[in-house]
Amino acid sequence: MTGPAIELRGAARRFAGGAGLGPVDLAVARGETVALIGESGSGKSTLLRLVLGLVPPDSGEVRFVGTPVRAGDDALRRRIGYVVQGGALFPHLTAAANAALVARHLGWESSRIARRLHELEALVRLPDPVLARYPRELSGGQAQRVALARALFLDPEVLLLDEPLGALDPLTRASLQEDLRGVFSDLGKTVVLVTHDLAEAAFLARRLVLLRDGAVVQEGTLEDLARRPAGPFVARFVRAHRTLRLPAEDGA
Repeated sequence: MTGPAIELRGAARRFAGGAGLGPVDLAVARGETVALIGESGSGKSTLLRLVLGLVPPDSGEVRFVGTPVRAGDDALRRRIGYVVQGGALFPHLTAAANAALVARHLGWESSRIARRLHELEALVRLPDPVLARYPRELSGGQAQRVALARALFLDPEVLLLDEPLGALDPLTRASLQEDLRGVFSDLGKTVVLVTHDLAEAAFLARRLVLLRDGAVVQEGTLEDLARRPAGPFVARFVRAHRTLRLPAEDGA
């Protein structure tokens, strides 16, 4: 099949108070990783919810592999993996049961679930002892790995990640960034991720899409945004992500 995996054509969604998204035109190619960046309230998460069919556009159209997205389309939702900040795990289920939740709902046999769990253990670095624990017994990084395993369980065509590493400490976040980039490379899936961190966006995706007040301000590589900003806001946004400079050693 040809054509983009995800396409927004004049898609707009507004909420009470005026916050929302659009109209936006955006296409994500099959196998591409795209990072959505911008200030809080710029429309990043709304864009993901439109793609997932959690909310319908007020105008325009959202298409998934050529088919219009309809709100509440469970068959389409199962073709998309979705990860949110904190993992959103069910506290009464073990990590393994959380990961396999949708598969059990769909009637997968226990042997098939066990095989899929085994496949995902190495991919997301979740050993058996961790899979037997409950969410309250997991670290933040482990909870996010379980959420990633759940998103990948049905082998979806597309992954949507909404600030998946936002609440983690710097060391855990750096480790998961490395692992996520490896997963994206190994699986070759289409990925759209939301992050406030420009460095993280550039590490995980070559193409960055900067939003402001529900509109796309500029898209391109980190170099495009840094060296050829489309306007003052883009330049300010890039400058705000300062690189930490360590003081010189005595005598240096």
